[in-house]
Order: sequence, then C-alpha cells, then structure tokens
Amino acid sequence: MNRPVHFEIQAGDIERAKKFYADVFGWTYEKWMDEPTYWGIMTALRDSKEIGINGGFVKRPAAAPAPSQGTNAYVCTMQVDNFDEIAAKIEKAGGIVAMPKFAIAGMAWQGYFIDTEGNTFGVHQADKGAK
Repeated sequence: MNRPVHFEIQAGDIERAKKFYADVFGWTYEKWMDEPTYWGIMTALRDSKEIGINGGFVKRPAAAPAPSQGTNAYVCTMQVDNFDEIAAKIEKAGGIVAMPKFAIAGMAWQGYFIDTEGNTFGVHQADKGAK
C-alpha cells in the first residue's frame, strides 16, 4: 500500500495526446468522466498479467511550462487505505491541499496535494460507494 498506482498526463489537446501515445506505445483509452473530461489510459490489456500502472488524461488548467523551465512531469497518485488519515499526515508534514477530496462515482475518493518541494501528487482511496 501507499505506492504509486496511477499517473496523469495534462494535455492542452487530449485527442492529440491520445493519438501520440497510441501511435508511440499502443496505449488504449476508456472515457471515465464527462465533467471534467477524463480519459483512462490503459498501458496494458485489462486481463494482462504485466506489471505496471495505468493512467489518465486530464485537460491542462493553465499554459504548459516552457521547455527551458526544467522538468515537465506527470502527476503520480498513491493508493491508500484511508484518505482522510493520509491527508492529515500530509498537512502535518508541511504539504498543502491542491484539490480537495472528491468522489469518482462508484470507484474511489481522490484528491491532490503539493509537497514541500512544490510537486503535485494524488491520493486515491478505492471505494465503490463513493459518490
């Protein structure tokens, strides 16, 4: 537990990004949410026994960093047993809430935080009753 289980790629043009990653890596996609638009990225077939994680495309909320600004990275999400307990630990350790806890209906609780170095990461608690 408490390991990376999901990544997100912000994109100005999600359809263009989907095509790029499908052409390069053969990834496939599933639409998970309409609002905000969210496409699940499947890096392996559902019944595959390959080790790895899947991800998602989300609409970029602001302009992309310039190439000279350094690392332009994916957001990783950690799966946890208890979202609220981990959120409290994050804030006690100096992290801040970037996007408060919200339900991914029928799947999980999700939220985003910023660490002490300014990096964004997600926290995910599986819960089929989330709504």
